[in-house]
Amino acid sequence: MDSIKLKGSTRLVTEFFEYGINSILYQRAVYPAEDFSTVKKYDLSLLKTHDTELKQYIRTILQQVHIWLVGGKCHKLVLCIVDKDDGETIERWEFNINSHNDGSVSSKDIEVSLDETQKEIRAVLRQITASVTFLPELQNEGNYTFNVLAYTDSNANVPLEWTDSDARQIADGESVQFKSFDTSAYSVGAQVTYKF
Repeated sequence: MDSIKLKGSTRLVTEFFEYGINSILYQRAVYPAEDFSTVKKYDLSLLKTHDTELKQYIRTILQQVHIWLVGGKCHKLVLCIVDKDDGETIERWEFNINSHNDGSVSSKDIEVSLDETQKEIRAVLRQITASVTFLPELQNEGNYTFNVLAYTDSNANVPLEWTDSDARQIADGESVQFKSFDTSAYSVGAQVTYKF
């Protein structure tokens, strides 16, 4: 069995976040469709931005998240879609990261094949794509931006460009739980909360 070790697991989770963020930004029309190109990944046709500034911004975020994951310091990543006019959070995409190395389970007991992990990732990405069928249509296309929140341990080394933020919760929102995926080192679950 092709077992995924910690560094491979961390790289796989970080890569998932890259495609997940791009997919959400495209599906929810936070950026224009012409800013995205189709790429093949996980046996799916996915969309990824080719806008230089956006690509660099996402890359910078994920490089730091990767460092936190390797150190076992990041437990949740949240992408918030925010109305530019009033700063209100319209949607909150939450990815919970549970480490199998937290002592609750011996990592030797968890063997996950790369094929199985990629199959599970495909299922989550398909759900993100299908979410447009139940999420309310965002009014005023182009009037939204996004924030990424990382939930880290209190002793995590946090670069200056990452500032403290409130949780950007959505009061009285509707939530939909998505599937999760496992690697040998992590379990990642997803859900979206939105204004109804």
